[in-house]
Amino acid sequence: MPAFTISCNDKPNSLDLRMTTRPAHVAFLTGLGEAVRVAGPYLDDKGDMCGSLIVLEAVDIEAAKATAAQDPYAKAGLFASVEVRPYRLAIVRS
Repeated sequence: MPAFTISCNDKPNSLDLRMTTRPAHVAFLTGLGEAVRVAGPYLDDKGDMCGSLIVLEAVDIEAAKATAAQDPYAKAGLFASVEVRPYRLAIVRS
């Protein structure tokens, strides 16, 4: 199945929104099962979370974008930008 990166940058000064929405976000990604190959936050210079990177397997880019739009972070208005791009898994380590 094709893979896609979902790269999200938080709006400025939105760490509180991220933290209150985080449990729902983690539950959402966990609920996607094996479709989520890798997921984690970007960190700023202080080590605070400031964005997200998800590698998601999906049928096509439209399905990946639809999944990204359903993320509780996206629904809460956390992101200043979201980019979904095709991605090829080349090296996978466990």
